[in-house]
Amino acid sequence: MTRVLIVDDEPQIRRALRTSLRAHGYEVATAATGEEGLALAVDAAPDLMLLDLGLPDLDGTEVIRRLRAFSEVPVIVLSVRDQQADKVAALDAGADDYVTKPFGMEELLARLRAALRRAQPGEPAPPLQRFGELEVDLAKRLVRLRGQPVHLTRTEYALLEALVTNPGKL
Repeated sequence: MTRVLIVDDEPQIRRALRTSLRAHGYEVATAATGEEGLALAVDAAPDLMLLDLGLPDLDGTEVIRRLRAFSEVPVIVLSVRDQQADKVAALDAGADDYVTKPFGMEELLARLRAALRRAQPGEPAPPLQRFGELEVDLAKRLVRLRGQPVHLTRTEYALLEALVTNPGKL
């Protein structure tokens, strides 16, 4: 089950988010302060954090900076601050998305799903790939055509490797 950590000082927002996220199948932990949120980020190992910027003890941007020292968990900022400077500061500190309060729950859920998709590691390509008579050994950096070695420049190999490791994407 996907774990979401909500860090917001407003009890009614924490309650509403917790209720809605649980109804959509998420496991939820909550914190009312930045320090509590950072501690839970270690203890609860969330898959995503929803973070308010206006916390009583730490500014949310500082929470993001401290979090990034030990975690790459996706962070979606939820804030009443709608100034461009606040958004830029949060995103530059390491936030993955920024949603201005008030917000629609369906939009937030879509942004949450998108952030989780981006955070998932891709499937590693098997070291040996075959395409008809072409064989690419990624582990050994060898290319063979009909069993014979093919000599490629560094750039040619890099392009081939990108194509092999990203099937259907390039």
